[in-house]
Amino acid sequence: LTVAKDIIAKDGFGSLYRGLSAGLLRQATYTTARLGIFSQITEVAKKANDGKNLPLWQKAACGLAAGGLGALVGTPADLTLIRMQADSTLPVEQRRNYKGVGDAMMRIVKDDGVAGLFRGGGPTVVRAMALNMGMLASNDQAKEMLEGAGFKGQTAVLGGAMIAGFFASACSLPFDFVKTRMQKMQKSADGTMPYKGPVDCAMQTLKNEGPLKFYTGFPTYLIRIGPHVVFTLVFLDTLNVWQKKSGL
Repeated sequence: LTVAKDIIAKDGFGSLYRGLSAGLLRQATYTTARLGIFSQITEVAKKANDGKNLPLWQKAACGLAAGGLGALVGTPADLTLIRMQADSTLPVEQRRNYKGVGDAMMRIVKDDGVAGLFRGGGPTVVRAMALNMGMLASNDQAKEMLEGAGFKGQTAVLGGAMIAGFFASACSLPFDFVKTRMQKMQKSADGTMPYKGPVDCAMQTLKNEGPLKFYTGFPTYLIRIGPHVVFTLVFLDTLNVWQKKSGL
C-alpha cells in the first residue's frame, strides 16, 4: 500500500497501469500457450495411464514442460512489460518514456538488437516452469482431493484454484526475483554488467544478502499472482464446461 501511495503521489493514478498494453500482449501469448500445451500434454499422459488420474510427479512434469514452452513464446512481451514498468522508477532525465508496447519493442530492438527482446530469457523460462509446476500440478491435485472429500462443482474448482495460487507464488518468486534483476540490470561506468548470468546473479544474491532475499515482497507477490491464478483457473474451468456442453 505504501508503494502504491508513493506511485500515485508522484505520477498519478494512471501510472499504476503503466505497461498494461505489454501485459495484455504477454497474456495473449504466454498464458494461451502454456494452458493449451498443458491440456494437450496431460491428455496424452492420461491416455498412456489407461485414463486414470496422473500421480503428482507426472502433473508436475507436465506443468514444467508447458511453462517452459509457453515462456519461449512470451519472453519478448514479458521483457517489454518489465522495461515499461521500471521506466517510471528512474530519474526523470533517464526515463525512456515509452509510448506503448510497440514503441518499447522497437526501441529495445534498435538499442540491443532482436536478441535484446530475449535478454533474461533463461530466467524467464525457468521462472515460468516453476510457476506452472506449482500452479497447474497443485490445482489438479487439490481438486481431486477436494472432490474425494465430498466437495463438488464450483466449490472444488475455487478451492483448488486458491491453493494453486499460493503454490504458484511460493515456487516461482525466487526465480522471478533473479529474472527481474537480470532484465533491469544496466552497464556500470566501466561498461561491464553486474552479473555474468542468472546463476551468477543467484549466487551473488545468496552470498551477499542471504536466502530470504529471494522472498522479498512475498505478500505483495502473492496478492499479484494469487488472484490472477484463481481467475485464470476458474475461467478456464468454465470454458471447458461450456465446450463440453456445446460439443466442440
